[in-house]
Amino acid sequence: MSRWEPNTLERLQDAAMTLFQERGYANVPIADITERAGLTKRSFFNHFPDKREVLFAGAAELEATVTRYLADADDEREPLDVAIAALVMAGRSLAKYSDFARLRAQVIASSSELQERSLIKTESLAGAMAAALQSRQVSPRTAQLIARTAVTVFTTAYGEWSERPTADFDTLMRDVLAELTEALRPT
Repeated sequence: MSRWEPNTLERLQDAAMTLFQERGYANVPIADITERAGLTKRSFFNHFPDKREVLFAGAAELEATVTRYLADADDEREPLDVAIAALVMAGRSLAKYSDFARLRAQVIASSSELQERSLIKTESLAGAMAAALQSRQVSPRTAQLIARTAVTVFTTAYGEWSERPTADFDTLMRDVLAELTEALRPT
């Protein structure tokens, strides 16, 4: 086998997702993923620290993109507007992964271990966003509330989008935020 294989990351993810769907996440060893992809275990570990990360490979990049947007955004807008805009912008980049998103959601739902990892990744995103908002002179409590609210809107919209990938992600984000705003309005 050559030292460099094209599309290694995609091949590993495709092989893993196929096997997870066929056998269930818990019943797929890394060796089977690499065999299906026609790659070595070493190639796998060059891209992922463990099997779970196949499903969360873009999380660090998403977090970096969102926090960079928050750092560079116009200071005149309200912090919640900036946080939502950052997540909308990041969500747009996910459109090309609609099939992966749908399968990923199914695999995560089937495993408490993966659900836990998903919560950790979500918490990391909210924490990074809160820190970025604080650097914009937002108080710590307000930054936490805004970040957690924005991430809740994002994860809700993303979940709906993964089930209906033809839906417009921007519209889903706006709809979820509007529904949350209405639900929180005093009666």
